[in-house]
Amino acid sequence: MPQELAGKPVLVRELIGGSLREERVAQGRTLREVSTSARVSLGYLSEVERGQKEASSELLASICGALDLPLSVVLQVVSEKMAMYERVTSLPTIRPVAQAAA
Repeated sequence: MPQELAGKPVLVRELIGGSLREERVAQGRTLREVSTSARVSLGYLSEVERGQKEASSELLASICGALDLPLSVVLQVVSEKMAMYERVTSLPTIRPVAQAAA
């Protein structure tokens, strides 16, 4: 079930892309610089940042390496952003796996 805010689904790829873009801009780096360092085409990196492409874990690791940013930090930021949306939309509580099996 997708999380929604004002009728628009919140997509993980958009949160990841936005977080990567925020970090790149904060570092004062261009798409070209990061794409060259990450060995990813400039166009593809742009699509990832805009949330139009779902990047593989290998690609995310390469982009994070180019930004000198641990992937775990990006995923934590994305998790925190997603949690904010979930609090707004009143999602049902899901039981932990261990309890669900009982």
